[in-house]
Amino acid sequence: MILFNKYTLGNGLRLVHHRNAATSMVAVNLLYDVGSSDEQGDKTGLAHLMEHLMFSRTKHISKFDDVMTRVGGNSNAWTSIDVTNYYEELPAINLETALWLESDRLLNLDLTDENIEVQKNVVIEEFKQRYLNQPYGNIMHMMHGMAYKRHPYQWPTIGKDVDTIQAFTRNDVVDFHKRHYAAGNAVMCVSGNVGFEETVRLVEKWFGDIDSHQGPQRDLPQEPPQEEPRFIAHRSPVPNNMIFRAYHMCGRCHDDYQATDLLSDVLGNGTSSRFHRSLIQGSDMFSEVSASVLGSRDPGLFYVRACLAPGVDYDKANAAIDAVLNRLLDEGVTQHEVDKYVNKFISNKLFESVGYAEKAAMLCSHELLWGAEAVNTENDKYRTLTPAHIQRVATQVLDPNNCSTIFYGPDA
Repeated sequence: MILFNKYTLGNGLRLVHHRNAATSMVAVNLLYDVGSSDEQGDKTGLAHLMEHLMFSRTKHISKFDDVMTRVGGNSNAWTSIDVTNYYEELPAINLETALWLESDRLLNLDLTDENIEVQKNVVIEEFKQRYLNQPYGNIMHMMHGMAYKRHPYQWPTIGKDVDTIQAFTRNDVVDFHKRHYAAGNAVMCVSGNVGFEETVRLVEKWFGDIDSHQGPQRDLPQEPPQEEPRFIAHRSPVPNNMIFRAYHMCGRCHDDYQATDLLSDVLGNGTSSRFHRSLIQGSDMFSEVSASVLGSRDPGLFYVRACLAPGVDYDKANAAIDAVLNRLLDEGVTQHEVDKYVNKFISNKLFESVGYAEKAAMLCSHELLWGAEAVNTENDKYRTLTPAHIQRVATQVLDPNNCSTIFYGPDA
């Protein structure tokens, strides 16, 4: 069990605090409730660009990371389709420095044309390196564009294309920051060797007088049910042919999420999974087969990826994947499989939440979605799973009409 305290400032900023006296360090995790799904279709990539800009100048600080380094700390951030997360780790005695820096870039970010151009070029270079010039780099872009027709999950976090990023104006950036970067649109967790009362005092000092402002009301267009299979064949000079499938599934807060997550483990997690035993050990057609889920706030995707061995026909490999799925649908999963993967989930979660920084991130995300209390009850949702529940979810998710497929590779 993770012990914590909570406090809400008058401007709406939610604070979660966890004391860890076994370390001399502290982590500050600040989660803004804005991601790429909050963008407009003609201005994609703004959330990720803003993440980069938050590390540039403010009216008082020439470079964010230089200050962190001088006090023995480090910082980083990431952007997803749903949220943007900033975090620092530093000696607990220097906690106030991190809070000062975070409040300053919330209030006083120096969004000049020059800074914006510099960071646009950085993001464009990242786009080229990670997505345009990387083997399979655009496959996720293609899949989401095929699977989603209305919901903004259809575009990638980094943006649809380089030209869109290059076209952003200062007004675009300033407006996005003003609308989404607000105390009332954020959750902060402070985790480490600092007391609750001292944490509240410092957070009030640096954030308490920031104007109360909520983020815009989120009203995203929802994706209609997929009623027929979708398919793309994409020829590319990559090392191996790949079959990539995506099935629509529920969102992170749905009662079926844990069952869907466990279904992906039964199929693709480890050497005793269905895919490994049937398609890796039991055939010579594949070098790798996996299953995973997109744990997004709105309904996400259930992925199946398969790397084909040289010379294997796409249709033959596709039929072999179907055979494994159909057997699971016909026979169901066993109680042994459920128990095994529930235990694996719980042990992995325990291992992943050992550190103070990991606890900070976990408490923030749970507070945003359900309330931080849920961090101590999610294991129970897995423990109560049954083969019948997973079978019902499998029947819904693994419907061929609910599937989008890409044949990707030199022979596609």
